[in-house]
Amino acid sequence: MKRYYCVFLCLLLVSACSSPSVYADQTMNCQATDKKAIASLFDRWNASLATLDPDKVVANYSDDAVLLPTVSNKPRLNHRQIRDYFVEFLKQKPQGKINQRVIKIGCNTASDVGLYTFTLRDKKGKTTVVKARYSYIYDYQNGQWLIEHHHSSALPE
Repeated sequence: MKRYYCVFLCLLLVSACSSPSVYADQTMNCQATDKKAIASLFDRWNASLATLDPDKVVANYSDDAVLLPTVSNKPRLNHRQIRDYFVEFLKQKPQGKINQRVIKIGCNTASDVGLYTFTLRDKKGKTTVVKARYSYIYDYQNGQWLIEHHHSSALPE
């Protein structure tokens, strides 16, 4: 009898653990999107750079976003820190261009990773081109896609 009870208990546990409700909230709705829409999020971010307004750039990031920026060794872990980075970075009038990318889409999350080139201008108008690798992780929150994680680093020589 104990043997059958043990088998029954094991089967019950296996069926409970394989139920989707153990792993995810079944009421979650996935926002419909496609690769073109996710690619346009970089364009939105890049256009916000062109405004030279750090608050417009920061509006692309979630409240708890992480920025690992190209021209700073300091991780930025909240809107205030991200804004501080862009106050300085925007002085160089940056504009980015995607060279190569891979976009993957999940339920209310998406990633865009690849290579991009930034054109920067100093106060005298001298142009510098920086080739870098990047990753953006987006989350769909409160009706919009926001950057949850952004990493950018110059390509090694």
